[in-house]
Amino acid sequence: MNLYLEHADDPLTLQFVAERDAQSEQVLMTPEFEADSAAIKALIEREDRLIQAVRRGKWLFDFHRSPNHPLGMWFRLPADLTPLPSAPWEPIFDLDAFCAAENKLWLWRGAITCPWEPTRVLLCLSDGGSDLGRLLEFDCEAKSIVEGGFDTPPARCHATWLSRDEIAYFGSIDRLSSTRSGWPRVGRRLKRGQLPSKAPLLYATADTDVYGSCLVFDPVLAGIAKKGMAKPIRLFITGHQIGSSSVFVKEQDFSLRRIDLPKDIDVQLSYFYCLWLAKTDERIPAGSLAIQPLPPQATDAGAEAMRVLFVPGERQSVAQFLLMREWCVFVVSDNLRPRLFVFDLTKTDAAIQEIALPADVQTVTVWPLYSDLHLGDDTLQVYGEGFLQPPSCYRLDLADRSKPLELVHTASSPAYFDTDGMTSELLEATSEDGTRVPYRLVLPKTWAEGELPVLMYGYGGFDFSVRPQYSGVIGRWLEQGGAYVQAYIRGGGELGPNWHRAAKAHGRHRAFADFVAVARDLVARSYTKPSRIACNGGSNGGLLTGVMLTRYPRDFGAVWCQVPVLDMTRFHVFPAGQAWIDEYGNPDDQTDRDYLLSYSPLQNLKPASEISYPPIYIESSSNDDRVHPSHARRFAARMEDLGHHPLFHEFHSGGHGGDGASTQLAARIALGYSFLRETIVKPRDI
Repeated sequence: MNLYLEHADDPLTLQFVAERDAQSEQVLMTPEFEADSAAIKALIEREDRLIQAVRRGKWLFDFHRSPNHPLGMWFRLPADLTPLPSAPWEPIFDLDAFCAAENKLWLWRGAITCPWEPTRVLLCLSDGGSDLGRLLEFDCEAKSIVEGGFDTPPARCHATWLSRDEIAYFGSIDRLSSTRSGWPRVGRRLKRGQLPSKAPLLYATADTDVYGSCLVFDPVLAGIAKKGMAKPIRLFITGHQIGSSSVFVKEQDFSLRRIDLPKDIDVQLSYFYCLWLAKTDERIPAGSLAIQPLPPQATDAGAEAMRVLFVPGERQSVAQFLLMREWCVFVVSDNLRPRLFVFDLTKTDAAIQEIALPADVQTVTVWPLYSDLHLGDDTLQVYGEGFLQPPSCYRLDLADRSKPLELVHTASSPAYFDTDGMTSELLEATSEDGTRVPYRLVLPKTWAEGELPVLMYGYGGFDFSVRPQYSGVIGRWLEQGGAYVQAYIRGGGELGPNWHRAAKAHGRHRAFADFVAVARDLVARSYTKPSRIACNGGSNGGLLTGVMLTRYPRDFGAVWCQVPVLDMTRFHVFPAGQAWIDEYGNPDDQTDRDYLLSYSPLQNLKPASEISYPPIYIESSSNDDRVHPSHARRFAARMEDLGHHPLFHEFHSGGHGGDGASTQLAARIALGYSFLRETIVKPRDI
């Protein structure tokens, strides 16, 4: 069906996109759109925001956009000063000027610190928002790009510093260097000035794996061993599937030894330890968190030295965990409320300590102050926020054992919208098989019973957890009288690995049933009616919204479908889709194919003579190299062939995440809000 739309340079494809873009802009670029776009742009560019600083050497660093720098600027600040917006931040890298000089759009993706020289970094730049990345060496002391330094070609890539002058470079520079899913397979020992293709091989995974990567720990550099008393340890990781991996340690004879860990885990590593989260019951209950010595430190009885730090109870899961130099830190979601725990690695049989959190915090994330495990101390930064609670930053001085372990408030974000009279509720719906499905409902100040416009968001796949976040963009929707819902459906990781596994492969229908159950629960509670509910999701969430359109059209008044997967018979013909077979099933296997066809949105569309679908806005990016934009194009074309009238817009850059300069980011969101205004805010009964 319309397979020509898989080819970006086909004149018919270009014509299709241009005509539909013009149609959607004519409908959606209203005066209210202009007001939304300007307001959202101002939110993105606000200077009085909470700064999440990172320390390298004697400096703190921060990257942000501003009205004069819509792509962004990188700043530094002496580390002895408090990282507030009013502090004397010094610009060191102007991304707008860099892009203008190169006449090319690059987008910021962070920086990789050289632990041997902390102010020497690899800037990570995305090619127009796509998954193709460029690594560019930068000197933060000299405030300049390093002449003759590392500068890799655009490719899916990542790197680890091996020394001051070498990096372990994993880049999909050609088919040989890539797995079948397009992610880096081959690691090379790359020196400055060397072409990646000429650099010697360091490590390689199989073509059928998803990716390969490398980690390096040097105890002498970290100050935890004297020179000559310990050697650096190199670890290599093979990602077999998304969420499944093997870890190898390089022995003194240069051979690789696989560390005895289950494959279905998430793992954090340091010089001394493996900290891992079980996703199955292979060794410990799924969802449990365990720590064990890392070879060669581990004894032959390494398994006996393993300690289980956390076993989940009902509706509990580990939301985040990390290894620091001398501490282990983890965040538990307890019935979707966060709890913070720490564990001292220097004490035998140390007790696990819970750190008191501020009241009413809905989401907590933790990050080390220092950018690299080799550097600095175990100062932890803790960020707490909620849908109606602006984020605050707290410091936890784990390195200073003379002080009690308690959070010290350092800064808070200003309010981006007036929350007076607004409320956030944690509710439950009952899915078709009796499963209780939690969701959060955020209510505006005033609303009419049964008439509340609801923007309902879901994802439900790949063990990914959605969490409450404070957002001025959502706040603008709330201020205009809309409600916001975040649904924690199966397929996601919000309630642990088993919550995800329940909707994998042939269980995918459970995620769909969960989502529509939430929509129906909102109606049953008299908040709203179907014609006032818009479902929204992107990527796998775009698949979710596509299924809502085709399977449950009477339960929604609008569908906002972003960068979607919509043809479940052809997702695997594009390289990135090969990595999703474990999640969805294999379209080339007849049993899997039959199940995929039972819900694949493209194949389940019906003619307008048989059914009336709610209005749909389909959004995509021309340079999306994760979910091919032909999914969105072909779905829109098929709807038109069947007599329907979808709105479709394909942005020329932004990639899968819809990134870009602040102007483009704001316009993209404002188009979606305009669609909501024209549908569920001005509803038509269905």
